[in-house]
Formats: sequence, structure tokens, C-alpha cells
Amino acid sequence: MKKLLLLLLLQPVLIAHSQLSPLTVEKIMRDPKWMGTSPANPQWTADGKYLLFNWNPEKANSDSLYYITPAATVPQKSSWAFRQAAITESQIKYNTARDQYVYAWEGDLYLVSVKTGMRRRITQTVATESNPQFSFNDQKVVYQREQNAWAWEIQTGSTTQLTNFQSAAAPASAQRSQKSSGNQQEKWLQQEALENSVVLQRRKQKKEQADSMVKQFIKEKIVRAIPLDGKTLSMLTISSNGRFIAYRLNTTATGKTTIVPSYVTESGFTEDLSARAKVGVAQNSQELFVFDTGKDTVFTIKTDSIAGMRDLPDYVKDYPAVYKEMSRNPPLRAVNFASTTWAPAGNYAVVELRSQDSKDRWLLLLEGETGRLSLLNRQRDEAWIGGPSTNGFPANNSGWVNDQTFWFQSESTGYSHLYTINVLTKEIKALTSGNYEVLDAQLSNDKKYFYLTTNEVHPGEQHFYRLPVTGGKAERITTFTGSNQISLSPDEKWIAVLHSYSNKPWELYLQPNTPANNNRSKPVQITTLGQSEEFRTYPWRDPEVITFTARDSAKVYARLYRPAQPHASKPAVIFIHGAGYLQNAHKWWSMYFREYMFNNLLADNGYTVLDIDYRGSAGYGRNWRTGIYRYMGGKDLDDIEDGARYLVQQCGVDSRHIGLYGGSYGGFLTLMALFTKPTIFVAGAALRPVTDWAHYNHGYTSNILNEPFSDSIAFRRSSPINFAAGLQDHLLICHGMIDVNVHFQDVVRLTQRLIELGKDNWELSVYPMEDHGFIEPESWTDEYKRIFRLFETWLKK
Repeated sequence: MKKLLLLLLLQPVLIAHSQLSPLTVEKIMRDPKWMGTSPANPQWTADGKYLLFNWNPEKANSDSLYYITPAATVPQKSSWAFRQAAITESQIKYNTARDQYVYAWEGDLYLVSVKTGMRRRITQTVATESNPQFSFNDQKVVYQREQNAWAWEIQTGSTTQLTNFQSAAAPASAQRSQKSSGNQQEKWLQQEALENSVVLQRRKQKKEQADSMVKQFIKEKIVRAIPLDGKTLSMLTISSNGRFIAYRLNTTATGKTTIVPSYVTESGFTEDLSARAKVGVAQNSQELFVFDTGKDTVFTIKTDSIAGMRDLPDYVKDYPAVYKEMSRNPPLRAVNFASTTWAPAGNYAVVELRSQDSKDRWLLLLEGETGRLSLLNRQRDEAWIGGPSTNGFPANNSGWVNDQTFWFQSESTGYSHLYTINVLTKEIKALTSGNYEVLDAQLSNDKKYFYLTTNEVHPGEQHFYRLPVTGGKAERITTFTGSNQISLSPDEKWIAVLHSYSNKPWELYLQPNTPANNNRSKPVQITTLGQSEEFRTYPWRDPEVITFTARDSAKVYARLYRPAQPHASKPAVIFIHGAGYLQNAHKWWSMYFREYMFNNLLADNGYTVLDIDYRGSAGYGRNWRTGIYRYMGGKDLDDIEDGARYLVQQCGVDSRHIGLYGGSYGGFLTLMALFTKPTIFVAGAALRPVTDWAHYNHGYTSNILNEPFSDSIAFRRSSPINFAAGLQDHLLICHGMIDVNVHFQDVVRLTQRLIELGKDNWELSVYPMEDHGFIEPESWTDEYKRIFRLFETWLKK
């Protein structure tokens, strides 16, 4: 009887959730698994037999690993044994002929024959071996163990230590505490420990066997001792002939970090979370060295003679006294060594060097025998170096086509494109051009083609192409409108395509790697559960991707949600995406899927909604990306205001009933809108907003605003806290209290400022257990109920 009563009580809830319409905040802000389960992270096994991907059709607590083959495309859930044995292509390194590859697994190394699949174990030690690759003209496998380089000879199995980096010795007291004195007490304790643990016995036996094996094959050789002097070793690379070893030493700078208190804890006490430092903190310094094993010498790589090493940034001219003083004796600029890539053959490498102020990126040819650098290419941007495939550090995409030709990406024309350079003649050739971006590139196995992903068709679409390595006409391979994210099989015969459209979440497809006009290129759908039955009961809008003209004549892209029945007050809401450098006015499933659903809810309730790719957004080239340089809340906020004007002029919206909302950077722009453009927006919700850029992190902020003590103008005009007196309209602020990205301190400082100013048209909602990205459905629900209530209260009056 009790079970029947419970079922009857639950039945209305189940029925209510089986049909989504009408949308409510409670429905759309549930655990996202209610929507369906999209596949993710497709990757091929090293042998190309299986395509692996993460998926969760059971709606369990976490994703499982599934697989298919080109011949059997029904997804199968992997077993534990399968997962243990599966080695993916991203884990391996091929030799030049691509008939062998090496990989690391659980701290040991393995060599595999591509033709036979036979696997040979290289190491079996207690120590961890990592980063294996072929060298010595493919006769040896070099790898790292305990911060040193080693080489294993394929034919004989002998092992040679290549480097002898030595950290500073431990204090004598520490050495004494660790070293055994061999007395009876210690012997007895050691024996007892072994007798009482089978695991200790097994590990001791394994170590003794491994040590014996290593001693049997290691060649006796005195290796130059290289002291690290308290510095950290990184980026160890070796030339193809094994002679030269480049390495980077990092000196850690000291600086104060921020403490974020966590109040709701299992211990019952307030606990401190360690968080990042603020912009302007001292940066680590780097040095690059080359060890010539043939001559047993070490070169320090000098950069002081490289063109531009004493150039001053243009912004310093805004501070005449400082500029005059610095111009007399310009300081040597601080730099970071991003990568060292040795040529397939030859004693030289390409070094990527970045200035710490991010205004220069150099590609330099390094001569192993002398340690000299010569300039191949300099990319200078008075704002900051960035864009697709160069925005990472180090750059994501570059490498050797052959012994003389190196390929890379650059924004030198205003859009990210693909280039090659002859390192001997210094001749640069553009392989792509136009007002679009090359988003990703990789070289084919035979080095005859590049595989590219670009947005040439439309800024809001991403397609896959094949381009001859010499340039020319690129062949388009994908056909779906939207985004096509590609995983290429090892033999390059197949592509796995993660595809989505504006109102359709991601699904996985498999198709032959052939041009779109080839009859064989038809894709096969692998997964079908990106949308649940409940999710499909609602007619999700396919928002129009529109453009409007900004005040400076720029073309702004945006998503537009039109209500079927506008409310009598003709209200509108502008959604402002976060992250700054991110794209959301596109034709694929948004990472802001909750906001996408909320925008549908708003449209259902009579609002017109506009989602703008304001200045600084990704996808539109260098000038758009850097439009916010030295003035966040400048052109980007103008774009938001011009969007409001478009809503009034083209969509029939009442100018007295426009609101806005956004999180992170979107929260920052919401504050700037309400503080500096009063009466344009009646109400706004600023979620986890930056309120003072001098309190944000260094890597992101210093690119755009430089540093507070060197460019106070940029920080002053870009920080909302300085304009809080301008608040006239209605403001809701929401912030997680354990936010380790935009610290809760930001909103606390703004709160105090608003109190001191006597403002009473704002409110603050805090979430004690949430970080920057909320996790709990209850928090999402509470936050968006407040946002909806704000708009219903003030935009429909």
C-alpha cells in the first residue's frame, strides 16, 4: 500500500518532466544528463583497428569508454581488460619509416612493429620512464628517467645514460636521517617489515631484478655532470642523430598568492584554498642550453642580439616621462623559450621564443655545433600575439615538412593562416590566404598534404580540408552545416566526426577520408542519444545568425531568438558570453547550453533575445581579437549598446525594456553597461564578474591590459569598481564563494563600494559551495530563477 501511494505521489512529477513545454527554470537546470548523452574525446588506437570515445548512454555518474571499428559501427562498451590494453595514437611516437613506434605505459617503455604487431618491452624498472622517441638515426630509443636522458639501442638492447643533471645535495642533517647506519635495530625493523608485507617483498624482488637487468646492459660511460643549481629542468629534446640535447632551466619567482576561504566544509572549520596570484606578479625566468655530447660541451643560448630584444611597446608613449627615461637605455626584454624542434636530419633546430609581454614571437634557427641563433620569422603585435593554433604556449601547430622546410601559423595578414619557411634561404610561402581562419592543421603521414580545419565557409561553421603541401586548392571533406571536429585514423583512410548544429547536441559519425564530392564520403552516424526523448519534446529554436553594423562600421555577428508572441511591453534581453576570446554566435551546439535553453525560455515568455560576439570574440581575425586591447569595456561594450539599438530599430523592441546578463567576462560587461551607460539597460544580472582587473590573473590580463604599475590608464578605465557611482538601474550580482578563478574578494570589494555610495537598487546572491563554474543543479536553479524574476519584474512594467 505504501509503495502504491509513493508511486501515485511521484507520478505527476514524472508526467510533468516527460513533456518539457512550458519550459521552467527548474526543468532546464537539472543535472544535464536529463538532456541526453553526447559522445566525447574520439581517438583511434595506435594500430587503427578501433575508434574509442567516451559516452554515457546509461546516464551513470561518469562516462564509460566505448569503441567501434570501421567494419562494425555499433558502439560496444569496453571491458576493463580492453581499456588496459588500448594504446591510442596520441600516446605513441613513430620512427621515420613509420614501421615501428614506441610508447610509455605505467612507467615502462615498449617498442611495437607496425607490420606484425609484436610488442617488445624496453624497460622494467621501479623508476618511471617517459617521453620515448626515436633518435640516433632511428637506431636507438631515447627517453627520460629521473630528469635525465637515456638511450636504448634497438639491436643490442644496451642502455646508455646521455645526461647527468644533478640537483643540489640535500642538507647533511637530512642525509643522516635517511641513510641507514646498519645497526641491529634497523636491521630488525627492516626484516620485520618485509615479513609482514607481501607487497614490500614483491617490490623488493622487482627492484632487484630490474637493477640487475639495467646493470647488465648499461654501457659504462662517464657523463658530464651538469648542476641544476636549484633550477627546474624542462623541455628536454634530442637531435635526430643523438648528438645534441637541448634543455630549459626555469628559475621560480617568488610572489604572494591569494587565499580563498571555504566556509561549508566536512571538518566544520573554515578551510583555506590556495589560489592564483594577481596580475603583475613577478614571472619565472628561463634559460636554454644545448649539450653537445660529441664534444662534451654545453652552450648557453644567447638571445640579446635578436632583432627587437630591446624594443619598447607603444603604450609606454602614453607615459612621456617613463618613455623618455626608458628610451635612453632600453632594457633587455624578458623572454620564454616555448619549444625546440630538431630537424629530421641535420644539426639544427627551430626555437620558438616568446617575449613575456606577449608582443613578440620569434622563430629562430639554432645551430647545434655553435649554439648560435639566426632569425627566421618575427611576429610583432603591439596588442598581443594570439589567434588559432598560436594562442597556446607553446604554439599548438608547427613542425618540419623536410630537412629544409618548416611550417607554422601566423596572423601576419590579420587572419591565422598556414605558412612554410625554407630555413636555409629564409623564404616564406603562404599556403592559405583570405578573410577566414585556419583553426587547426596537421601534416599527413607521407608529408604530401596538410589536413586543415577552417571557417572559410562562414565564421559560424567549421570544416575539414585536404591541402597539398605546396599550396593551391584545398579539397573540402566534411559536409554537415555546423561544427565538424575531426579525429583522423592512423592510416588516414577514415575520419571520426563529432558534429553538432545550433539546436542539436554532439553526435559521432564515421566517414571515409575522401573529398565531399566523392560518392564514398557519405558519413555513417554512430551515436543517437545526444538528445533524450524528453529533450526532443520541445521545439528548440534554431537561432538566426544575423549581423548588424557597429558605430565604427564593423560587422557584428550575433544569434537572434525571436518570440512567437512578443509580450505587450516588447522586452528584450542581451546575453553576453564569457571568456572574452570565445565564439558563441555560431551554427553548432553551444558550450553555454544552459543559457541556450534559458534564452528559449525567455523567448517563450515574450522576450526577444540577442547573443552577441562582441569585440574580442574568437573566429573573426586579429583586429577583432585585439579590439579590446587596453580598454575592456570599450569597443566590446559599444557592440552591446549597438546590439540594443538593432533590437529597437529592426526587431520592434521597446528601448525602455532591455536587460542583459552574462557570467565571468559577460558579468564584467554587465557591470560596465549598468555603471557607464545608465538608462540604456533597465536591469542586468552580473554572474561571477570581474570587478577590478588588477585583481585577476597575470596570463590573461597582462596580454590585454599590460600590468597595473606600468599601464595604470588601461586598468583604470577597464575596471567596473571605478564607475560604480554611475549605477542607476537594477543590478543582480551572483557569485560562488569558493571561486578560485574570479575570487569572491572581487564582489566583496564592490559590495563595500556600493554601500559607501549609498546605492540601494542592487542585490547580491552568494553560493557558499560553488567555484567559478557551478556544479550543483540547486545552485543553477536558484541563480536563474533570480535572473528570470529580475527581468519579469523590471522589463515588463
